[in-house]
Amino acid sequence: MGWLADETGLGKCAANHVPLTPLSHLQRAAHVFADHDAWVYGARRSTYGEYHARVSRLASALAQAGIVPGDVVATLLPNVPAMVEAHFGVPACGAVLNTINIRLDVDTVSYIFSHGGAKLVLVDPQFLPLAVAACEQMDGPAPMLIEVADDAAGVHATGTYPEYEAFLEGGDPDHAWHMPEDEWESLALNYTSGTTGRPKGVVYHHRGAYLMTMGTVVSWRMVLYPRWMAIVPLFHCNGWNHSWMMPMLGGTVVCCRDVTADAIYGAIADHGVTHFGGAPIVLNMIVNAPETARRPFEHTVEVMTAGAPPAAATLAAIEELGFNVIQVYGLTETYGHVTECVWDPAWDALPQDERAAIKARQGVALPQMDHITVMDSEMNQIPMDASTTGEIMVRGNSVMKGYFKNPTATEEAFAGGYFHSGDIALQHPNGYIQIADRAKDIIISGGENISSVEVEGVLMHHPAVLLCAVVAKPDPKWGEVPCAFVELKDGAQAEEAEIIAFARERLAGFKTPKVVVFQELPKTSTGKIQKFALRKTAAAI
Repeated sequence: MGWLADETGLGKCAANHVPLTPLSHLQRAAHVFADHDAWVYGARRSTYGEYHARVSRLASALAQAGIVPGDVVATLLPNVPAMVEAHFGVPACGAVLNTINIRLDVDTVSYIFSHGGAKLVLVDPQFLPLAVAACEQMDGPAPMLIEVADDAAGVHATGTYPEYEAFLEGGDPDHAWHMPEDEWESLALNYTSGTTGRPKGVVYHHRGAYLMTMGTVVSWRMVLYPRWMAIVPLFHCNGWNHSWMMPMLGGTVVCCRDVTADAIYGAIADHGVTHFGGAPIVLNMIVNAPETARRPFEHTVEVMTAGAPPAAATLAAIEELGFNVIQVYGLTETYGHVTECVWDPAWDALPQDERAAIKARQGVALPQMDHITVMDSEMNQIPMDASTTGEIMVRGNSVMKGYFKNPTATEEAFAGGYFHSGDIALQHPNGYIQIADRAKDIIISGGENISSVEVEGVLMHHPAVLLCAVVAKPDPKWGEVPCAFVELKDGAQAEEAEIIAFARERLAGFKTPKVVVFQELPKTSTGKIQKFALRKTAAAI
């Protein structure tokens, strides 16, 4: 038996086992970094001592409003301080945080309110009409609304609902936090982009988020006091978990309501931003910024990019401007990024275009993950020959608990002991993963996932449309945009603007086709539309 025979009395106890939770990062930071900036937003700022007190007030106020452990508290907020505070304040009262995409339509938001069971919503006045309309569409009880005014941005409270700062004033700054008894307890509920119909609710646990913060520090080679600009929406995988990570390092979150070249260059110059993440569209924005927006800075800014492989030309151009970019990959189901293109110093000697091509790869697993690879349909490892393709499979601590109220989808996603990503990729001889195509015809526009099936479903309701197919069209600004190919009914007529307007009335703006082509659709002998042919046509438009 060896050691096993001598382990009597060596069990877990309060002294040697504490459930892992990102909440502990802010508890520690309140003492270790009490006077350091926790967040900055324009002229506003908060030290860690003040931040902890505000988070405690929020947890207390939520409890006084009737929120109990296990309840869901949602947000409809841009990247403002209240959104950062909610990442700690909501779980600090034992509730589950549900950050909702502010770009969604009323019907989808109403579904998320109902399906997730939100009891309270923190909402920016700009999105209050969306929240109210979503509540009115619900069958069951609607959540309580709290307005989060942003007076500096000219977004003022309507006065119809309680306002956030007043809500905090009623809370106790010394409120005792509800720390998880089990690190498997639910921390957050994030909804997918609905690429196969209704969005699915992805449930995160405290352990996964904690380990994500640890793995990111290693992979991004971070040291104390980074200044991270919140460009990635905090409703996307909780901003890749960065808001939970920053207190561990005494870092500062630089909030960004509207992502523009002026805002990015200004934050780097004025607030010393050292790190940020963003989709390739953000890189393009920086590269193509007008001279009036550019501000000089002396340090190298570290950038994570994901959502779609950035163009090699973009990577080459942005390096010359003082930005070091690493490509990462992940999904809502994996808390955000779980692979990175770890750089081999031997590649420094390669020509710039070859270096940029390597940087566009999705790479290898982050430290907290167990195994990420590419497998065939029988779940066998594909040859690592840079040409054979398969599906990216993921196993590790930063994988969701499962899909909320959907055990069938959860079982399918975890079949064979791996999370099935649905993304098609190849592997290079060194094991580095590179996405080759996307399953289920997902279009990624500005970092947002768009279901071609959903858009097609809307267009098919137009009285003149016989058949339609929606594919990704390459776009220099957004990476990809929806392009609709429409076959009209005999004798029917329609104009491009008419089809686009019809879709815009029924879909979120980013899901609306930007180009409509009228033609007979190419089909197989069995009547299946040949989308690969349409992609070629769209790319040539």
